[in-house]
Amino acid sequence: MNGRSPTPAPEVARSAEREPARSTALRAARQALRILAVELGTPTEPGIPLFAGVQNRWLRRVPYLVAFTFAVSLLPTTINVLGNDYGMNGGLAGALATAQTVPLMLAVTRPLQAWWVIFAADFVCALGLTVVDGVANRAWPWTPPAIVGYLALMLALSLRERRRTLIAVWLTTGFAGILSETMMPERSQSTWVLTFVLAGVMLLMGASLRERGDAQRKLIEQETISEAERARRTLLEERTRIARELHDVVAHHMSVITVQADSAPYRISGIPKEAEEEFGSIAATARESLAEMRRLLGVLRSEETERQGGGPEKTPQPGVAMLPKLVEGTVRAGVPVELVLPEEPVALEPAVDLSAYRIVQEALANVVRHAPGAQTRVSVIPTADRTRLTVLIVNSAPPVASAPSTPLETTGTGHGLVGMRERVRLVDGSLDTGPLPDGGFRVAAQLPLTPTPGSPAAGSPAAGSPAPGSPASGSAASPSISPLSAKDSGSS
Repeated sequence: MNGRSPTPAPEVARSAEREPARSTALRAARQALRILAVELGTPTEPGIPLFAGVQNRWLRRVPYLVAFTFAVSLLPTTINVLGNDYGMNGGLAGALATAQTVPLMLAVTRPLQAWWVIFAADFVCALGLTVVDGVANRAWPWTPPAIVGYLALMLALSLRERRRTLIAVWLTTGFAGILSETMMPERSQSTWVLTFVLAGVMLLMGASLRERGDAQRKLIEQETISEAERARRTLLEERTRIARELHDVVAHHMSVITVQADSAPYRISGIPKEAEEEFGSIAATARESLAEMRRLLGVLRSEETERQGGGPEKTPQPGVAMLPKLVEGTVRAGVPVELVLPEEPVALEPAVDLSAYRIVQEALANVVRHAPGAQTRVSVIPTADRTRLTVLIVNSAPPVASAPSTPLETTGTGHGLVGMRERVRLVDGSLDTGPLPDGGFRVAAQLPLTPTPGSPAAGSPAAGSPAPGSPASGSAASPSISPLSAKDSGSS
Protein backbone atom coordinates (compact mmCIF):
# COMPACT_ATOMS: atom_id res chain seq x y z
CA MET A 1 0.00 0.00 0.00
CA ASN A 2 1.57 3.29 -1.17
CA GLY A 3 1.47 6.53 0.78
CA ARG A 4 -0.32 8.59 -1.90
CA SER A 5 -3.82 9.69 -1.24
CA PRO A 6 -6.18 8.82 -4.11
CA THR A 7 -7.62 11.71 -6.22
CA PRO A 8 -11.24 12.26 -5.28
CA ALA A 9 -13.65 11.15 -7.96
CA PRO A 10 -15.56 14.51 -8.14
CA GLU A 11 -12.28 16.37 -8.81
CA VAL A 12 -11.43 14.02 -11.67
CA ALA A 13 -14.90 14.55 -13.16
CA ARG A 14 -14.60 18.35 -12.99
CA SER A 15 -11.17 18.21 -14.72
CA ALA A 16 -12.61 16.01 -17.45
CA GLU A 17 -15.43 18.53 -17.98
CA ARG A 18 -13.02 21.48 -18.13
CA GLU A 19 -10.88 19.88 -20.86
CA PRO A 20 -13.65 19.61 -23.46
CA ALA A 21 -14.85 23.12 -22.62
CA ARG A 22 -11.34 24.51 -23.06
CA SER A 23 -10.89 22.64 -26.34
CA THR A 24 -14.22 23.94 -27.60
CA ALA A 25 -13.27 27.50 -26.72
CA LEU A 26 -9.91 27.16 -28.47
CA ARG A 27 -11.54 25.74 -31.58
CA ALA A 28 -14.07 28.56 -31.62
CA ALA A 29 -11.31 31.14 -31.21
CA ARG A 30 -9.28 29.60 -34.03
CA GLN A 31 -12.36 29.51 -36.25
CA ALA A 32 -13.10 33.16 -35.48
CA LEU A 33 -9.52 34.17 -36.27
CA ARG A 34 -9.64 32.21 -39.50
CA ILE A 35 -12.87 33.93 -40.55
CA LEU A 36 -11.41 37.30 -39.55
CA ALA A 37 -8.31 36.66 -41.66
CA VAL A 38 -10.39 35.59 -44.65
CA GLU A 39 -12.66 38.62 -44.44
CA LEU A 40 -9.77 41.05 -44.00
CA GLY A 41 -7.80 39.44 -46.82
CA THR A 42 -10.50 39.05 -49.46
CA PRO A 43 -11.45 42.39 -51.04
CA THR A 44 -14.63 42.84 -53.02
CA GLU A 45 -14.22 43.87 -56.66
CA PRO A 46 -10.59 45.05 -56.38
CA GLY A 47 -9.60 47.57 -59.01
CA ILE A 48 -13.13 48.78 -59.77
CA PRO A 49 -13.51 52.44 -58.78
CA LEU A 50 -16.25 53.63 -56.47
CA PHE A 51 -19.29 54.96 -58.36
CA ALA A 52 -18.17 52.98 -61.42
CA GLY A 53 -21.79 52.17 -62.28
CA VAL A 54 -22.93 55.80 -62.31
CA GLN A 55 -23.88 57.06 -65.77
CA ASN A 56 -22.73 60.65 -65.24
CA ARG A 57 -19.00 60.83 -65.84
CA TRP A 58 -18.61 63.83 -63.53
CA LEU A 59 -20.12 61.89 -60.64
CA ARG A 60 -17.73 59.02 -61.36
CA ARG A 61 -14.83 61.41 -60.71
CA VAL A 62 -16.14 62.59 -57.35
CA PRO A 63 -14.41 59.79 -55.32
CA TYR A 64 -11.04 60.68 -56.88
CA LEU A 65 -11.54 64.36 -56.08
CA VAL A 66 -12.55 63.66 -52.48
CA ALA A 67 -9.65 61.25 -51.90
CA PHE A 68 -7.15 63.70 -53.41
CA THR A 69 -8.51 66.54 -51.26
CA PHE A 70 -8.19 64.50 -48.05
CA ALA A 71 -4.67 63.29 -48.93
CA VAL A 72 -3.37 66.73 -49.89
CA SER A 73 -4.87 68.47 -46.85
CA LEU A 74 -4.01 65.81 -44.26
CA LEU A 75 -0.39 65.18 -45.33
CA PRO A 76 1.09 68.57 -44.25
CA THR A 77 -1.27 68.72 -41.28
CA THR A 78 -0.11 65.33 -40.01
CA ILE A 79 3.57 66.22 -40.49
CA ASN A 80 3.08 69.48 -38.60
CA VAL A 81 1.19 67.80 -35.73
CA LEU A 82 3.68 64.94 -35.31
CA GLY A 83 6.73 67.17 -35.60
CA ASN A 84 5.74 70.34 -33.78
CA ASP A 85 3.06 69.21 -31.30
CA TYR A 86 4.35 65.75 -30.38
CA GLY A 87 8.06 66.48 -30.91
CA MET A 88 8.72 63.53 -33.26
CA ASN A 89 11.78 63.47 -35.48
CA GLY A 90 11.08 65.27 -38.78
CA GLY A 91 12.07 62.41 -41.07
CA LEU A 92 10.08 59.85 -39.10
CA ALA A 93 7.11 62.22 -38.92
CA GLY A 94 7.17 62.70 -42.71
CA ALA A 95 7.38 58.98 -43.37
CA LEU A 96 4.53 58.12 -41.00
CA ALA A 97 2.38 61.00 -42.25
CA THR A 98 2.86 59.81 -45.84
CA ALA A 99 1.91 56.26 -44.91
CA GLN A 100 -1.19 57.53 -43.07
CA THR A 101 -2.54 59.86 -45.77
CA VAL A 102 -1.34 58.99 -49.29
CA PRO A 103 -3.04 55.53 -49.33
CA LEU A 104 -6.36 57.38 -49.11
CA MET A 105 -6.08 57.81 -52.88
CA LEU A 106 -5.82 54.02 -53.18
CA ALA A 107 -9.12 53.71 -51.32
CA VAL A 108 -11.04 54.73 -54.45
CA THR A 109 -10.27 51.41 -56.16
CA ARG A 110 -8.89 49.17 -53.37
CA PRO A 111 -10.23 50.38 -50.01
CA LEU A 112 -9.42 47.18 -48.10
CA GLN A 113 -5.76 47.25 -49.16
CA ALA A 114 -5.62 50.95 -48.26
CA TRP A 115 -7.03 50.09 -44.83
CA TRP A 116 -4.22 47.59 -44.21
CA VAL A 117 -1.59 50.22 -45.00
CA ILE A 118 -3.19 53.05 -43.03
CA PHE A 119 -4.09 50.87 -40.04
CA ALA A 120 -0.52 49.56 -39.82
CA ALA A 121 0.86 53.10 -40.16
CA ASP A 122 -1.44 54.37 -37.39
CA PHE A 123 -0.41 51.52 -35.09
CA VAL A 124 3.32 52.11 -35.74
CA CYS A 125 2.80 55.85 -35.18
CA ALA A 126 1.14 55.11 -31.83
CA LEU A 127 4.14 53.00 -30.81
CA GLY A 128 6.52 55.76 -31.90
CA LEU A 129 4.66 58.37 -29.86
CA THR A 130 5.24 56.37 -26.66
CA VAL A 131 8.95 57.33 -26.70
CA VAL A 132 8.57 61.09 -27.33
CA ASP A 133 8.09 63.74 -24.69
CA GLY A 134 5.25 65.68 -26.34
CA VAL A 135 2.58 63.01 -25.89
CA ALA A 136 1.65 64.27 -22.40
CA ASN A 137 -1.81 65.84 -22.29
CA ARG A 138 -2.31 64.99 -25.98
CA ALA A 139 -4.43 62.52 -27.91
CA TRP A 140 -3.13 58.96 -28.12
CA PRO A 141 -3.01 56.42 -29.82
CA TRP A 142 -5.00 58.14 -32.58
CA THR A 143 -3.92 61.70 -33.37
CA PRO A 144 -6.61 64.13 -34.64
CA PRO A 145 -5.42 64.00 -38.29
CA ALA A 146 -5.26 60.20 -38.10
CA ILE A 147 -8.85 60.07 -36.82
CA VAL A 148 -10.09 62.25 -39.70
CA GLY A 149 -8.25 60.20 -42.31
CA TYR A 150 -9.40 56.92 -40.74
CA LEU A 151 -13.05 58.00 -40.77
CA ALA A 152 -12.79 58.99 -44.46
CA LEU A 153 -11.30 55.56 -45.12
CA MET A 154 -14.19 53.90 -43.25
CA LEU A 155 -16.67 55.63 -45.54
CA ALA A 156 -14.88 54.41 -48.67
CA LEU A 157 -14.59 50.94 -47.19
CA SER A 158 -18.29 50.74 -46.33
CA LEU A 159 -19.28 51.71 -49.88
CA ARG A 160 -17.45 48.73 -51.32
CA GLU A 161 -16.99 45.81 -48.93
CA ARG A 162 -19.55 43.33 -47.67
CA ARG A 163 -21.03 43.46 -44.18
CA ARG A 164 -18.86 40.74 -42.63
CA THR A 165 -15.70 42.50 -43.77
CA LEU A 166 -16.89 45.77 -42.25
CA ILE A 167 -17.58 44.03 -38.94
CA ALA A 168 -14.11 42.48 -39.04
CA VAL A 169 -12.50 45.89 -39.65
CA TRP A 170 -14.49 47.46 -36.83
CA LEU A 171 -13.63 44.70 -34.35
CA THR A 172 -9.97 44.88 -35.33
CA THR A 173 -10.05 48.62 -34.66
CA GLY A 174 -11.55 48.02 -31.23
CA PHE A 175 -9.07 45.24 -30.43
CA ALA A 176 -6.17 47.54 -31.30
CA GLY A 177 -7.60 50.20 -29.00
CA ILE A 178 -7.95 47.72 -26.12
CA LEU A 179 -4.38 46.56 -26.71
CA SER A 180 -3.17 50.17 -26.60
CA GLU A 181 -4.45 50.48 -23.04
CA THR A 182 -1.63 48.19 -21.87
CA MET A 183 1.06 50.58 -23.18
CA MET A 184 -0.65 53.93 -22.73
CA PRO A 185 1.83 56.74 -21.86
CA GLU A 186 1.30 58.68 -18.66
CA ARG A 187 -0.91 61.75 -18.75
CA SER A 188 -1.98 61.08 -22.37
CA GLN A 189 -5.59 61.38 -23.45
CA SER A 190 -6.98 58.12 -24.79
CA THR A 191 -8.85 58.44 -28.11
CA TRP A 192 -9.40 54.82 -29.04
CA VAL A 193 -12.98 54.71 -27.70
CA LEU A 194 -13.90 57.83 -29.68
CA THR A 195 -12.30 56.41 -32.81
CA PHE A 196 -13.98 53.05 -32.30
CA VAL A 197 -17.44 54.61 -31.95
CA LEU A 198 -17.04 57.06 -34.84
CA ALA A 199 -15.67 54.32 -37.09
CA GLY A 200 -18.72 52.19 -36.33
CA VAL A 201 -21.02 55.11 -37.16
CA MET A 202 -19.27 55.76 -40.47
CA LEU A 203 -19.32 52.07 -41.40
CA LEU A 204 -23.00 51.80 -40.56
CA MET A 205 -23.91 54.94 -42.47
CA GLY A 206 -21.90 53.97 -45.55
CA ALA A 207 -23.23 50.41 -45.54
CA SER A 208 -26.79 51.71 -45.29
CA LEU A 209 -26.24 54.02 -48.25
CA ARG A 210 -24.68 51.21 -50.29
CA GLU A 211 -27.44 48.72 -49.49
CA ARG A 212 -30.08 51.32 -50.29
CA GLY A 213 -28.41 51.97 -53.64
CA ASP A 214 -28.19 48.24 -54.32
CA ALA A 215 -31.88 47.85 -53.50
CA GLN A 216 -32.78 50.70 -55.86
CA ARG A 217 -30.69 49.20 -58.66
CA LYS A 218 -32.29 45.79 -58.17
CA LEU A 219 -35.72 47.43 -58.17
CA ILE A 220 -34.94 49.21 -61.43
CA GLU A 221 -33.64 45.97 -62.94
CA GLN A 222 -36.75 44.14 -61.79
CA GLU A 223 -38.97 46.85 -63.21
CA THR A 224 -37.09 46.62 -66.50
CA ILE A 225 -37.49 42.86 -66.54
CA SER A 226 -41.17 43.17 -65.63
CA GLU A 227 -41.72 45.71 -68.39
CA ALA A 228 -40.03 43.41 -70.90
CA GLU A 229 -42.12 40.50 -69.68
CA ARG A 230 -45.30 42.58 -69.98
CA ALA A 231 -44.36 43.56 -73.52
CA ARG A 232 -43.66 39.93 -74.38
CA ARG A 233 -46.93 38.80 -72.80
CA THR A 234 -48.82 41.47 -74.73
CA LEU A 235 -47.18 40.32 -77.94
CA LEU A 236 -48.03 36.68 -77.26
CA GLU A 237 -51.62 37.56 -76.39
CA GLU A 238 -51.97 39.50 -79.61
CA ARG A 239 -50.50 36.67 -81.67
CA THR A 240 -52.88 34.23 -80.01
CA ARG A 241 -55.83 36.48 -80.79
CA ILE A 242 -54.75 36.78 -84.42
CA ALA A 243 -54.35 33.01 -84.61
CA ARG A 244 -57.89 32.54 -83.30
CA GLU A 245 -59.25 35.01 -85.85
CA LEU A 246 -57.39 33.32 -88.70
CA HIS A 247 -58.95 30.03 -87.68
CA ASP A 248 -62.05 31.00 -89.67
CA VAL A 249 -59.96 31.68 -92.76
CA VAL A 250 -58.08 28.40 -92.58
CA ALA A 251 -61.23 26.44 -91.66
CA HIS A 252 -62.99 27.92 -94.70
CA HIS A 253 -60.18 26.81 -96.99
CA MET A 254 -60.26 23.31 -95.52
CA SER A 255 -64.06 23.20 -95.95
CA VAL A 256 -63.67 24.13 -99.60
CA ILE A 257 -61.20 21.28 -100.08
CA THR A 258 -63.58 18.84 -98.38
CA VAL A 259 -66.59 19.89 -100.45
CA GLN A 260 -64.69 19.79 -103.72
CA ALA A 261 -63.14 16.42 -102.94
CA ASP A 262 -66.52 14.92 -101.92
CA SER A 263 -68.37 16.34 -104.94
CA ALA A 264 -65.71 15.60 -107.56
CA PRO A 265 -67.06 12.09 -108.47
CA TYR A 266 -70.53 13.60 -109.07
CA ARG A 267 -69.34 16.68 -110.96
CA ILE A 268 -66.81 14.90 -113.17
CA SER A 269 -68.02 11.89 -115.13
CA GLY A 270 -65.91 8.98 -116.16
CA ILE A 271 -63.16 9.29 -113.56
CA PRO A 272 -61.34 6.06 -112.66
CA LYS A 273 -62.03 4.15 -109.46
CA GLU A 274 -58.54 5.01 -108.20
CA ALA A 275 -59.28 8.72 -108.62
CA GLU A 276 -62.54 8.37 -106.68
CA GLU A 277 -60.63 6.71 -103.85
CA GLU A 278 -58.01 9.47 -103.97
CA PHE A 279 -60.71 12.14 -103.73
CA GLY A 280 -62.22 10.26 -100.79
CA SER A 281 -58.84 10.15 -99.07
CA ILE A 282 -58.41 13.90 -99.64
CA ALA A 283 -61.84 14.58 -98.13
CA ALA A 284 -61.11 12.39 -95.10
CA THR A 285 -57.77 14.11 -94.53
CA ALA A 286 -59.43 17.52 -94.79
CA ARG A 287 -62.06 16.51 -92.21
CA GLU A 288 -59.32 15.34 -89.82
CA SER A 289 -57.52 18.65 -90.35
CA LEU A 290 -60.72 20.51 -89.50
CA ALA A 291 -61.06 18.49 -86.30
CA GLU A 292 -57.47 19.31 -85.35
CA MET A 293 -58.15 22.97 -86.08
CA ARG A 294 -61.09 22.91 -83.68
CA ARG A 295 -58.85 21.39 -80.99
CA LEU A 296 -56.25 24.08 -81.67
CA LEU A 297 -58.92 26.73 -81.34
CA GLY A 298 -59.88 25.25 -77.96
CA VAL A 299 -56.28 25.62 -76.81
CA LEU A 300 -56.10 29.23 -77.99
CA ARG A 301 -59.48 30.21 -76.55
CA SER A 302 -59.04 32.91 -73.91
CA GLU A 303 -60.55 32.94 -70.44
CA GLU A 304 -62.90 35.71 -71.53
CA THR A 305 -64.15 33.55 -74.39
CA GLU A 306 -64.67 30.64 -72.00
CA ARG A 307 -66.76 32.86 -69.71
CA GLN A 308 -68.83 34.00 -72.67
CA GLY A 309 -69.52 30.42 -73.66
CA GLY A 310 -67.46 30.49 -76.85
CA GLY A 311 -69.85 32.84 -78.64
CA PRO A 312 -67.29 35.29 -80.04
CA GLU A 313 -65.34 32.44 -81.62
CA LYS A 314 -68.36 31.60 -83.81
CA THR A 315 -69.04 35.09 -85.12
CA PRO A 316 -67.83 35.98 -88.65
CA GLN A 317 -64.56 37.88 -88.81
CA PRO A 318 -64.97 41.54 -89.86
CA GLY A 319 -63.50 43.04 -93.01
CA VAL A 320 -63.17 46.27 -94.90
CA ALA A 321 -66.83 46.09 -95.85
CA MET A 322 -67.68 46.78 -92.19
CA LEU A 323 -65.57 49.97 -92.00
CA PRO A 324 -68.56 52.29 -92.60
CA LYS A 325 -70.27 50.84 -89.52
CA LEU A 326 -67.04 51.22 -87.52
CA VAL A 327 -66.68 54.83 -88.65
CA GLU A 328 -70.30 55.51 -87.71
CA GLY A 329 -69.68 54.24 -84.19
CA THR A 330 -66.55 56.38 -83.89
CA VAL A 331 -68.50 59.47 -85.00
CA ARG A 332 -71.05 58.80 -82.27
CA ALA A 333 -68.11 58.77 -79.84
CA GLY A 334 -67.42 62.41 -80.76
CA VAL A 335 -64.65 62.02 -83.37
CA PRO A 336 -65.36 63.45 -86.86
CA VAL A 337 -64.10 60.82 -89.30
CA GLU A 338 -63.91 60.86 -93.09
CA LEU A 339 -63.72 57.47 -94.82
CA VAL A 340 -62.28 57.06 -98.32
CA LEU A 341 -62.57 53.77 -100.24
CA PRO A 342 -61.64 53.03 -103.88
CA GLU A 343 -64.08 53.67 -106.74
CA GLU A 344 -63.54 50.30 -108.40
CA PRO A 345 -63.94 47.00 -106.56
CA VAL A 346 -60.73 45.37 -105.31
CA ALA A 347 -60.58 41.68 -104.35
CA LEU A 348 -58.97 41.17 -100.94
CA GLU A 349 -57.62 37.99 -99.44
CA PRO A 350 -59.30 37.13 -96.10
CA ALA A 351 -56.16 37.73 -94.03
CA VAL A 352 -55.56 41.12 -95.70
CA ASP A 353 -59.23 42.02 -95.33
CA LEU A 354 -59.21 41.22 -91.63
CA SER A 355 -55.84 42.93 -91.01
CA ALA A 356 -56.96 46.13 -92.73
CA TYR A 357 -60.12 46.28 -90.61
CA ARG A 358 -58.26 45.64 -87.34
CA ILE A 359 -55.62 48.28 -88.12
CA VAL A 360 -58.32 50.90 -88.73
CA GLN A 361 -60.18 49.74 -85.63
CA GLU A 362 -57.14 50.07 -83.36
CA ALA A 363 -56.16 53.44 -84.85
CA LEU A 364 -59.65 54.90 -84.34
CA ALA A 365 -59.78 53.51 -80.80
CA ASN A 366 -56.50 55.30 -80.05
CA VAL A 367 -57.90 58.55 -81.48
CA VAL A 368 -60.98 58.29 -79.27
CA ARG A 369 -58.89 57.57 -76.18
CA HIS A 370 -56.01 60.00 -76.67
CA ALA A 371 -57.29 62.71 -79.06
CA PRO A 372 -61.08 63.01 -78.62
CA GLY A 373 -62.68 65.38 -81.08
CA ALA A 374 -59.70 65.40 -83.48
CA GLN A 375 -60.38 65.54 -87.21
CA THR A 376 -59.57 62.09 -88.60
CA ARG A 377 -59.29 60.78 -92.14
CA VAL A 378 -59.32 57.05 -92.95
CA SER A 379 -58.17 56.03 -96.39
CA VAL A 380 -58.17 52.42 -97.63
CA ILE A 381 -57.14 52.38 -101.30
CA PRO A 382 -54.86 50.27 -103.52
CA THR A 383 -51.61 51.56 -104.94
CA ALA A 384 -51.29 52.63 -108.56
CA ASP A 385 -49.96 49.23 -109.65
CA ARG A 386 -52.74 47.52 -107.66
CA THR A 387 -50.30 45.21 -105.90
CA ARG A 388 -50.62 46.63 -102.41
CA LEU A 389 -53.38 48.08 -100.28
CA THR A 390 -52.63 51.34 -98.48
CA VAL A 391 -54.33 51.84 -95.11
CA LEU A 392 -53.85 55.39 -93.87
CA ILE A 393 -55.31 56.90 -90.70
CA VAL A 394 -54.36 60.51 -89.96
CA ASN A 395 -55.75 62.61 -87.14
CA SER A 396 -55.07 66.19 -86.16
CA ALA A 397 -54.41 67.44 -82.66
CA PRO A 398 -57.50 67.46 -80.41
CA PRO A 399 -59.27 70.84 -80.38
CA VAL A 400 -59.11 71.15 -76.58
CA ALA A 401 -57.44 69.19 -73.84
CA SER A 402 -60.05 66.79 -72.49
CA ALA A 403 -60.29 63.52 -70.67
CA PRO A 404 -59.87 60.39 -72.80
CA SER A 405 -63.09 58.84 -74.04
CA THR A 406 -64.13 55.25 -74.51
CA PRO A 407 -64.72 54.00 -78.06
CA LEU A 408 -68.13 52.57 -78.83
CA GLU A 409 -66.45 49.74 -80.75
CA THR A 410 -65.20 47.44 -77.98
CA THR A 411 -64.21 44.31 -79.92
CA GLY A 412 -60.65 45.46 -80.62
CA THR A 413 -57.61 43.83 -79.13
CA GLY A 414 -56.69 46.79 -76.96
CA HIS A 415 -53.00 46.33 -77.77
CA GLY A 416 -52.71 49.30 -80.14
CA LEU A 417 -49.48 49.51 -82.11
CA VAL A 418 -48.37 46.03 -81.00
CA GLY A 419 -51.44 44.48 -82.64
CA MET A 420 -50.98 46.57 -85.78
CA ARG A 421 -47.37 45.45 -86.19
CA GLU A 422 -48.28 41.80 -85.71
CA ARG A 423 -51.10 41.95 -88.25
CA VAL A 424 -48.88 43.70 -90.80
CA ARG A 425 -46.13 41.15 -90.20
CA LEU A 426 -48.69 38.37 -90.67
CA VAL A 427 -49.28 39.30 -94.33
CA ASP A 428 -45.70 40.50 -95.03
CA GLY A 429 -46.70 44.13 -95.14
CA SER A 430 -45.16 47.27 -93.69
CA LEU A 431 -46.23 49.75 -91.01
CA ASP A 432 -45.16 53.32 -90.39
CA THR A 433 -46.45 55.26 -87.39
CA GLY A 434 -45.48 58.49 -85.73
CA PRO A 435 -46.56 61.94 -84.52
CA LEU A 436 -47.16 64.85 -86.88
CA PRO A 437 -45.70 68.36 -86.54
CA ASP A 438 -49.13 69.84 -85.77
CA GLY A 439 -49.65 67.50 -82.82
CA GLY A 440 -51.60 64.82 -84.66
CA PHE A 441 -50.69 61.21 -85.35
CA ARG A 442 -50.35 59.08 -88.46
CA VAL A 443 -50.72 55.34 -89.05
CA ALA A 444 -49.77 54.08 -92.51
CA ALA A 445 -49.83 50.41 -93.48
CA GLN A 446 -49.03 48.70 -96.76
CA LEU A 447 -50.67 45.30 -97.22
CA PRO A 448 -50.04 43.07 -100.25
CA LEU A 449 -53.08 42.37 -102.42
CA THR A 450 -51.42 39.23 -103.76
CA PRO A 451 -50.60 36.69 -101.01
CA THR A 452 -46.90 36.06 -100.51
CA PRO A 453 -45.49 32.55 -100.05
CA GLY A 454 -45.56 31.48 -96.43
CA SER A 455 -48.35 33.84 -95.37
CA PRO A 456 -51.62 32.34 -94.08
CA ALA A 457 -53.50 33.76 -97.04
CA ALA A 458 -51.33 31.81 -99.46
CA GLY A 459 -51.64 28.43 -97.81
CA SER A 460 -54.33 26.93 -100.04
CA PRO A 461 -55.29 27.04 -103.70
CA ALA A 462 -58.80 27.82 -102.61
CA ALA A 463 -57.69 31.06 -101.04
CA GLY A 464 -57.92 33.10 -104.20
CA SER A 465 -58.73 30.88 -107.18
CA PRO A 466 -61.11 28.05 -107.88
CA ALA A 467 -59.88 24.53 -107.88
CA PRO A 468 -59.07 23.04 -111.26
CA GLY A 469 -61.93 21.12 -112.69
CA SER A 470 -64.62 22.93 -110.74
CA PRO A 471 -67.53 23.74 -113.05
CA ALA A 472 -68.89 26.54 -110.96
CA SER A 473 -65.39 27.91 -110.64
CA GLY A 474 -66.43 29.92 -107.61
CA SER A 475 -69.29 28.19 -105.92
CA ALA A 476 -67.07 27.23 -103.02
CA ALA A 477 -63.99 29.39 -103.43
CA SER A 478 -65.50 32.76 -104.17
CA PRO A 479 -66.40 33.59 -100.53
CA SER A 480 -62.68 33.70 -99.68
CA ILE A 481 -62.26 36.91 -101.71
CA SER A 482 -63.70 40.11 -100.22
CA PRO A 483 -64.62 42.89 -102.71
CA LEU A 484 -63.65 46.44 -101.72
CA SER A 485 -65.38 49.34 -103.41
CA ALA A 486 -66.50 52.88 -102.74
CA LYS A 487 -70.19 51.96 -102.62
CA ASP A 488 -69.54 50.39 -99.19
CA SER A 489 -67.90 53.55 -97.82
CA GLY A 490 -69.38 56.35 -95.84
CA SER A 491 -68.22 59.85 -94.99
CA SER A 492 -68.88 61.74 -91.84
